[in-house]
Amino acid sequence: MSKPMKSSHDRASVSSRRWGFIGAGKMASALIRGMLRSGVATADRVSASDPLASTRDDLARETRIAASSSNLAVVDRSDVLVLAVKPQSMAQVLRELAPAVTTDHLVISIAAGVSIATIGEALGAGRRVVRVMPNTPALLGEGASAYALGPEATDDDAAVVQAFLESVGRAVRVPESQLDAVTGLSGSGPAFVYLIIEALSDGGVRAGLPRDVATMLAAQTVLGSAKMVLETKLHTGTLKDQVTSPGGTTIAGVHALERAGLRGALIDAVEAAARRSAELAQASSK
Repeated sequence: MSKPMKSSHDRASVSSRRWGFIGAGKMASALIRGMLRSGVATADRVSASDPLASTRDDLARETRIAASSSNLAVVDRSDVLVLAVKPQSMAQVLRELAPAVTTDHLVISIAAGVSIATIGEALGAGRRVVRVMPNTPALLGEGASAYALGPEATDDDAAVVQAFLESVGRAVRVPESQLDAVTGLSGSGPAFVYLIIEALSDGGVRAGLPRDVATMLAAQTVLGSAKMVLETKLHTGTLKDQVTSPGGTTIAGVHALERAGLRGALIDAVEAAARRSAELAQASSK
């Protein structure tokens, strides 16, 4: 995945921004910790708001950022505003923020299914909006994120968002029309992978392994295999062939998976999740 932001000028541009998070839940907290850990931002340049005092207090204690109950206070002290609220709360939050958000703000939304057009219309003409689809492994710094630029967003904005997302994993820029597909693949994908790990563990138990051993081996096998794909950049078919010797154990297992329709089932799962994402986005725009 692309990593366009490498120059010292770009890094300085990102680190000089003041970041504000509307919502301080798990994903927002993961992003904030990633930014601080990677140096994308320093604690004195990040603030967050959340209606829950316990959430605010925990985040402030862990990260030393400023946290409050006031969304407008966060807007006032921010150049980059990250909307990290539930999709069903977005309309109300946008109505509150609209008078305070200006064309000087870069607005990043991580709310699933809320379009750039919906956000732009609520905030007013000329607002710079970027829509992001992160996933839960960002909590461990291994996220797979995609983002789409609104019509007013600039190349500099793209560099800021790229650095922001790469602080918690990998990121790629796509057209907004592809974000439903991203949701179906990397957004919902962790749940599919957990099912695969669970099934591999069940297979290990079926073959005689203790559950804890089977789960560890299954999870580490998935982790290691994923790193092989990303770091060698070899085609997955080539990597599969490197494990699959003639008449051996692996080809027997691959044959069983093909007969069971594993490929088709996973393709169907991504397609179903992407289709549902599109349906939810359409419903939220009405």
